Amino acid sequence: MTDYDVLLLNANYEPLNVCNIRRAVSLVLVGKAEVIQDGVNQVRSSEHKWAAPSVVRMRYQVRRPMPQLRLSRHSILARDCHTCQYCGSTRDLTIDHVLPRWNGGTNSWDNLVTCCRKCNLKKGDKTPEQAKMKLARHPRRPQYVPYLSLQKYIRAVKREDWMLFLPVFDEFVEQYARN
Repeated sequence: MTDYDVLLLNANYEPLNVCNIRRAVSLVLVGKAEVIQDGVNQVRSSEHKWAAPSVVRMRYQVRRPMPQLRLSRHSILARDCHTCQYCGSTRDLTIDHVLPRWNGGTNSWDNLVTCCRKCNLKKGDKTPEQAKMKLARHPRRPQYVPYLSLQKYIRAVKREDWMLFLPVFDEFVEQYARN
């Protein structure tokens, strides 16, 4: 996310999405949204310039079904902060089955971790104990379902100006706000 991203809130101040500044300004100009907090940048037209919004709120309630947290490669990488769970590397990442599939391992939140290629080759088709490797953190399913996707939420908690409007999930805020 860049400083040009804007947090879009529902009428009840629930986070709806992160959109680009062009979309946010157009929602404000047509009267569908209002600016809650200004950012540090400026928006310019041929005749005017004003502070770019950082947070906007819809003027009406947008009804959405509760989203499901899907198991995907991107979600696993985001949960593990794009870091190998064996050595801590952030380069050349893959997904590893902690318990190999031939040994009954499934594609689940509790069995998939982010792993660099080097560690994945070293571990091979063994359990971490057999390969004499230790996990930095045991994998598990995140305990929440935000309206923002997991990837967007993790990037959003790094923005101090948005923290007032984001739900706090301690397991992620402590881990990802530092990185």
